[in-house]
Amino acid sequence: MNKLLIVTAALLLPLVGQSQTGGLPGFEVGKAASLSGVERVTQVLVPPPAVPVHSQVNAGKPRIVQVRLVIEEKEIELAPGAYVWAFTFNGSVPGPLIVAHEGDYIELTLVNPETSQLPHNIDFHAATGAMGGGALTMVAPGQEVVLRWKATKPGVFVYHCAPGGVMVPWHVVHGMNGAVMILPRDGLKDANGTAIRYDRAYYIGEQDYYLPQEADGKYKRYASPALSLNDDLQVMRGLIPTHVAFGGKVGALTGNNAMKASVGETVLFIHSQANRPSYPHLIGGHADYLWERGKFNDPPLRGQESWSIAAGSAGAFVYTFKQPGMYAYLSHNLIEATMLGAISHILVDGKWDNDLMQQIKPATAIK
Repeated sequence: MNKLLIVTAALLLPLVGQSQTGGLPGFEVGKAASLSGVERVTQVLVPPPAVPVHSQVNAGKPRIVQVRLVIEEKEIELAPGAYVWAFTFNGSVPGPLIVAHEGDYIELTLVNPETSQLPHNIDFHAATGAMGGGALTMVAPGQEVVLRWKATKPGVFVYHCAPGGVMVPWHVVHGMNGAVMILPRDGLKDANGTAIRYDRAYYIGEQDYYLPQEADGKYKRYASPALSLNDDLQVMRGLIPTHVAFGGKVGALTGNNAMKASVGETVLFIHSQANRPSYPHLIGGHADYLWERGKFNDPPLRGQESWSIAAGSAGAFVYTFKQPGMYAYLSHNLIEATMLGAISHILVDGKWDNDLMQQIKPATAIK
């Protein structure tokens, strides 16, 4: 195993498996959770771009939302001839979206099977304290841990593996990230307090990859994650990705894999980027309501053409489709969209509205 990997793992392993019934080691527990009688529900997580079944409004009391994430280290072909060892939550890049409401508790069981080669953990940007939970969730191969945290801030947030040092970006750019959506208990609202409802929702995780190449330009392939580490770090230092994928693989959400909608439907899109900025744009549409930094306490922007997703954050927007056809949702760094893979499709069915757009004369030879 690579020396750097051994040293990093050695620094982390004292944390692995520590028994924690309270807070962080070395600190007195000053406030205990009072959860007697709180309802428990198990959320069925689904692979992106699908979103778990959920209520947009929850006027009842806060609940404990139980979720289970199983780590899987596996080789994937992210583009023809381009292989990478993906570090995944529940087998997908990005990991599944978790949905709860403000005031709920997220109770996570994080499982690292014996088949894994590396220790892992999870940092929730939506959580408070202990490195977002990263300090209390380190699990070696063959271990599992349970962490509960309270959703105090509504919005969409990134989660990712954060084992420490250079291992943090290495795990993140190998796919180990996802998102959490914490809805206000009374649902989404515009700047005037009017309710915003959506008919369906999609979660798009944007993933940047840094694949080493041979002298002839072919991408290298490795028998294990550790064998790629030094080469990966060399490419990562250049800060220029070889691939930028919407949905984990190049073309994962295009063509026959396009997301679906219908004219008249209002769709919520959640977009996360755990490592670098992104510049989304919906060709032929707009963000009717946009939470650019993903925080639902902020009034949404209106009618945006393109926007930014900050590195290590998630955003959300709502759009009501008015015309049928194939829409492209992409990064408006058009080099990344057309050459590196930062593009997805939405196939919308329904009737065309000539009042919004009409071709008056088809293309013909100039007279």
